[in-house]
Amino acid sequence: MTHLRRIDVAPGETLDDYAALAQLAAPVTELRNEARELVARLGDRTVWLVNSTARGGGVAEMLPPIVRMLRDLGVRAEWAAIGSPDPAFFVLTKHLHNLIHGVGEAELGSAERALFEWVNRANAEALAPLLRPGDVLVVHDPQPLPLACMLRQLVPLTTVWRCHIGVDLSNAATEAAWRFLDPYLDAYDRAVFSAPEYIPGTLAGRASVIRPAIDPLASKNRELPLRDTVEVLCNGGMIPCPGPTVSAPFSARVQRLGPDGMFAPADAESFGLLTRPIVTQISRWDRLKGFLPLMQAFARFRCSLGPSAAEPGTAARRLELTRLVLAGPNPDAVQDDPEAVEVLAELRSAYLRLSAAAQADIAVLSVPLHVPDQSALIINALQRASTIVVQNSLREGFGLTITEAMWKGVPVLSNSRACGPRQQIRDGIDGMLVRDPENELELEQALAAMLADPVRLATWGRAAQRRVYDDFLVFRQLREWGRLFLTIVPG
Repeated sequence: MTHLRRIDVAPGETLDDYAALAQLAAPVTELRNEARELVARLGDRTVWLVNSTARGGGVAEMLPPIVRMLRDLGVRAEWAAIGSPDPAFFVLTKHLHNLIHGVGEAELGSAERALFEWVNRANAEALAPLLRPGDVLVVHDPQPLPLACMLRQLVPLTTVWRCHIGVDLSNAATEAAWRFLDPYLDAYDRAVFSAPEYIPGTLAGRASVIRPAIDPLASKNRELPLRDTVEVLCNGGMIPCPGPTVSAPFSARVQRLGPDGMFAPADAESFGLLTRPIVTQISRWDRLKGFLPLMQAFARFRCSLGPSAAEPGTAARRLELTRLVLAGPNPDAVQDDPEAVEVLAELRSAYLRLSAAAQADIAVLSVPLHVPDQSALIINALQRASTIVVQNSLREGFGLTITEAMWKGVPVLSNSRACGPRQQIRDGIDGMLVRDPENELELEQALAAMLADPVRLATWGRAAQRRVYDDFLVFRQLREWGRLFLTIVPG
């Protein structure tokens, strides 16, 4: 891909489909009632949503249902993704991503700015003929940030920058990132962040907070009865099939890292997804996601148990049977994250240094992405097969994998140092928060405490699901977007 792509959003569930479910009827009604004024205000304007990739990551997953629902409400809505003929562009934007999270070398000069603007100018030239005066342009994250100032020179627009990342601290790295991005911010009528802590001083008074949300009927989140869960795990290549299935095996199957350092079919042997307590983390392969300390903490946890003579059904037996799943996308499929291959290689090296027993208890899984619906079902089934979902991020803008697990009634272990997790998880109510995601002993003790009390885990899971229903479903998010548009779109 060289330049901008207009993404075709296929038809999917309608608002009537959501309203047909008893637990979703009320939020759909509230959305429809609030949307009437917005539809009248927008008229024939189009809302353009622009980001940097059509697949991989939370933004690319959130946009399709938002486009479909806006259209269902009567709003013209389109989605476009920028591209670059030069891979160095996404190396640069990944560096910016890390700097905004407070890590990395704070060195950005004229060469980086020239590349940043050159790529965005090419994309702006491709997008401009599609725009009409008065349209609303919503630009997601730093990669396409310069688009607004470039396009507003050509056509009058209402512009919003939606930044999904951030950190609640300031250091040399964050200051360098915002200095680099600052020249492009004045072109936006409004900025939107996931938490008030993320708003930089330069945007004070021009920024709002809208928290991310999930689509409850998306393939990643919809209800999976037991038979469907088993079928997805089987067809996705995560368990040996116990018998024939109605649907065919998926076109690409999950691969598991082996003791030889190679990825091979994950279902070569039973890992115990259907019978054992399973601790799971599913994220991009990113150093900030904390995969490595989690893996090492779990290895410590298993080693500390030693051989157990406990009878089946006891607490000791439960701990002894627990296994860890670390899952992420096939890194070749995520165009805007060139660091993923390097991070996965580091994790592989650490895995190969573990004992054979620890390797048997840890599954590092590569999930194919080229059929998005199948990938989403794989993640859905993995989360439903989990006893605990972990999001051990050192930094986390929000963490939709947390939201997804909570919606499925699975308690989550994360940390209070990252702003995103503590917006969602109430410590001791929906799950548990540790203080330091890099402290292997603290992680080990938290895992042991959670696994030792299945009754408490079930209580946390119920509270977590209700938390998402109240605050983190897409209907609430769209209502807040509608209120924002009403304040900035001319009447």
